[in-house]
Amino acid sequence: MSAVTDPADHAPVDSSGADSPGTDRPADSALTRLEAIRGTIDNIDAALVHLLAERFKATQQVGKLKAENDLPPSDPEREKTQIHRLRRLAEAAHLDPEFAEKFLNFIISEVIRHHEAISENHQRSTDA
Repeated sequence: MSAVTDPADHAPVDSSGADSPGTDRPADSALTRLEAIRGTIDNIDAALVHLLAERFKATQQVGKLKAENDLPPSDPEREKTQIHRLRRLAEAAHLDPEFAEKFLNFIISEVIRHHEAISENHQRSTDA
């Protein structure tokens, strides 16, 4: 798949069906439309990576704060609240809430793993 560099190819996709075959734009080929949609998907994927990076920067700060104050790496009540919140958001956005929960559970498990490592490193540095 070749990279698309024309900004017009990365415009949001109109899911209303206005660009469907047989409408106002019969000259557009399926491959041209496919490339444009894939450009949008590529932009969304890039945005997701950047958002996750920012999220993990913030959770690293939380992990450090927890370690410095002898708080546990995991907060099950917060996790339950966040899962419930994300499921409601997913439903409102017409996204499968089961998928959203799986996604958040994966992120939470990574965050806890990072918090445990931060806590262990902090403990070693204070024991030394």
